[in-house]
Amino acid sequence: MQLPQNTIIAVADGEKLVLFQHEGDAMHVKLRAMPDEAIDSSKLSSGARHRSSAANPDDSQQEEDGFGSGVTAMLNRHVLDGTITSLVIVAAPRMLGEMRRGYHKALLAVLIGELDKDLTGHSVADIEKALEAA
Repeated sequence: MQLPQNTIIAVADGEKLVLFQHEGDAMHVKLRAMPDEAIDSSKLSSGARHRSSAANPDDSQQEEDGFGSGVTAMLNRHVLDGTITSLVIVAAPRMLGEMRRGYHKALLAVLIGELDKDLTGHSVADIEKALEAA
């Protein structure tokens, strides 16, 4: 994947978000970690609410969905205020699906790409390689 300089890379799973800024050129990915962002995981996207039941015995999936919605809300906010002008989202497939429900049209306009892999907990070098290969 060719990334413009200063592209923000959001790497998320159901519990953790790591943000990077691309400092390399279009052909060579070089990521710099950014400060952690506070995520409001109390909101679920429409259609994502479900109750615990025999078919869904715990609330962990609901918590992960809430976190995904919170990450999306934070990214939307930064896109709308002009802080993010170029974005790539890397997330586990289910998390990515949950996040897509809440994408603002302005976020879609700056979204360069998505990578449906769970890379949280991986080294920066591993994330760089995955982005270069995509």
